[in-house]
Amino acid sequence: MEIIKKKKSKATLNNIILVPTDFSEVCENAVRHTLQIAKYIDFKVLLLHVINQDTLNYLEKNNLSKSTLEDKLKEHAEKYKIEFGVEVTYLMKEGKLFKQVQKAVTETGSNMVVLGTHGKVGFQKITGSYALKVITKTFVPTIVVQKKALTQPYRDIVFPVTVESQDRQKVNWAIYIAKTFRSTVHIFPKRESETFHKKKIMSVVKQIKTIFDKHNVKYVDKVSDEGAGNFAKQVIDYAVSNNADLIMTMVSKGRFLPFFDSLDEQIIFNTSQIPVICINPTNVKKLSWH
Repeated sequence: MEIIKKKKSKATLNNIILVPTDFSEVCENAVRHTLQIAKYIDFKVLLLHVINQDTLNYLEKNNLSKSTLEDKLKEHAEKYKIEFGVEVTYLMKEGKLFKQVQKAVTETGSNMVVLGTHGKVGFQKITGSYALKVITKTFVPTIVVQKKALTQPYRDIVFPVTVESQDRQKVNWAIYIAKTFRSTVHIFPKRESETFHKKKIMSVVKQIKTIFDKHNVKYVDKVSDEGAGNFAKQVIDYAVSNNADLIMTMVSKGRFLPFFDSLDEQIIFNTSQIPVICINPTNVKKLSWH
């Protein structure tokens, strides 16, 4: 396994983290999460509000105009800039949330999306299905956060490995993040009893370790417990017990479209509310923070 070379892309990345907001509590947390990251790595933050049917219903119900939302975005951007010392801009678009996030990422050259998700809270109801659509429609990684606040930069990252994993791009991003935040990567392979799968996963883990060694990335290796049940639950339990700040997962790639399996979804929307970075296996010229 090598650090793969990306095919040429028309996209230019501009050291921007994009964060959609509907001004709800969970989106506020996602924005603050983004600002802390941006301050640490000297990135700009782009607040995005997408005017969709939920927004229009909200405005009509409260006798408000679209300009009210723009004023609110501007006010928040100025407040965050003063509080965090980070350059913050804002953008409004109209249409379907996941499509407009994709367009905004491409048009602005954002390196990453931070997405706050929740149930039926906030007038846009940014639920799991919306989050999955956003993740699969964008070519850059998406960090999914819930209500749990970020208390420190990403010091400990859990890196699950299965025989189905497409881990090469995930390895690339683990290196970038680990070196940027001086993190420790916790390699967490699924224990397999079948001989072929066992050998395969051992080989993959060995290659990952070799690459991490080459790039001076700190890591630990902990194999899951055989017969302990649901692997997603083991990943989350391990992350909780080790105070992990981030879990890495990979969007699976089908013949035509990226998709999520149940393992991915359980990890992304974990009840412990640990942030999850989702890597979309698309061709990108530059996969780095800087």
